[in-house]
Amino acid sequence: MTSILGLAVGGAFADIARSLREGFFMFWETLWPLVLGFGLSGAVQAFVSHEDMERRLGNHRPASVFRASGYGMVASSCSYAASAMAKSMFQKGADFTSAMVFMFASTNLVIELGIVLVILLGWQFTAAEFLGGPIMIVLLASLGGWVLAPKLVESARRRLDQGASQLGHDHIFMTGVSGERQHELEAASWSAKLTSKGAWADAASYTIADLTMLRKEMAIGYLVAGFLAVLVPTGLWNAVFIHGHGMWTSVENTLVGPVIAFLSFVCSIGNVPMAAALWKGGISFGGVISFIFADLVAAPLVLIYRRYYGGALTLRLVGLFWGVMAAAGLMVGAIFSGAGLVPRHRPTQIVSTSFHWNYTTFLNIAFMGLFAYLYWLYRNRDRLGGGAGYAIDPVCGMQVRTTNAPAHRHHGHHDHWFCSDHCAQRFDRDPERFRSLPVPVQSPNHMEEPDMAVDPVCKMNVDPATAAAVRSHNGRNYFFCASGCAEAFVADPRRYLHGASTTKEEH
Repeated sequence: MTSILGLAVGGAFADIARSLREGFFMFWETLWPLVLGFGLSGAVQAFVSHEDMERRLGNHRPASVFRASGYGMVASSCSYAASAMAKSMFQKGADFTSAMVFMFASTNLVIELGIVLVILLGWQFTAAEFLGGPIMIVLLASLGGWVLAPKLVESARRRLDQGASQLGHDHIFMTGVSGERQHELEAASWSAKLTSKGAWADAASYTIADLTMLRKEMAIGYLVAGFLAVLVPTGLWNAVFIHGHGMWTSVENTLVGPVIAFLSFVCSIGNVPMAAALWKGGISFGGVISFIFADLVAAPLVLIYRRYYGGALTLRLVGLFWGVMAAAGLMVGAIFSGAGLVPRHRPTQIVSTSFHWNYTTFLNIAFMGLFAYLYWLYRNRDRLGGGAGYAIDPVCGMQVRTTNAPAHRHHGHHDHWFCSDHCAQRFDRDPERFRSLPVPVQSPNHMEEPDMAVDPVCKMNVDPATAAAVRSHNGRNYFFCASGCAEAFVADPRRYLHGASTTKEEH
């Protein structure tokens, strides 16, 4: 009996070790794509302005949907941050359906996701992702106004407004210059940013912040994928995903994909290694795609929607998401199957579970060097002239713009900005726990802003209460007539601070 028990325990430990090994080498295989993808994403986030989103997404007509998709593609790929940003856009005037389109694009049409899909699953899955994303967006925009009842949407907006009034002051966005002048300022801002060490340090900060924010998601994704690939028997997969029933197989698999995503609690890029394990286990091509799309219906996010928008709208929202994700997966699967692009052979092993001196190893070494440089830029961004107008979420470590952060708190004589209400509420429960983390931009004038300020870029008088943008630099607030002026200031603060003051008189 003892020997049998010993063999069972030994076998269990061997299976666990194999699972951990499988998960680690999936991570190793995708290390350089992760650094490349997050690096490119960080640069895009730092150099593309998001200040005018709310006022440009006032409906869900084709032009607004197109803009929402574009804004989403240049945003962070974190599902939690995307949901918070979409909520903030809606709360400040954006159309609800367009805000949801933004959320879809920011988690499904991003660089890092496509690169990792190529490495773990193949180019066909990346192509399917970027074909299915627009299909999902079109379906969502077409059905959103019908499924999401206007009465429920207005109720959700009032719910958010009441919550905001309880939290106190929020930033107000408006434009104080002509469209032509705005365009000139933004063009000048671009040229200044691309030659600014501080701006590149801010780009590196976005990269490090996004990786910090998603580290748990990715770790869980790789670990779960390793255990699924090693421990789940083929018979169980066959029971979950039916086979041999033609069209019904495709329908069932694409409907089950989002259900697995809901139960897995894993979202963002962390669900890609799990998708690789599902593909190895037997799910259809379309089922894999619907599972990847379904990161926005993971259980923790559904609870967040309920808190934001109320139970009635959340039920319709999740039902619409599920239907759109499954339909897009089904359509993409049919298109690729008809074109003969679905891979015919499934892997017996997702990745090689041993080290080899191949291109992956050399690329990983090179990109680890690049990551070290990005980390150095992040650690030295204040010395390089970066950090103006940004803060680090003390809970998850994400970099956020102070003017459009989804949540804000003032505690212990410091201002704190957050990527989402989720992080803000964690901070509220135990502020002292996060005091040891990097403190965001300090604003000694938080309690008493000046009566009138001077935009340091264009020298216009600005009322701080209605300023289009606010930036903090070296512990002082600067107020701007338009987002273009704010972006120009962020790119090169020293250029505008020579002899400048935040107000008519120093305060």
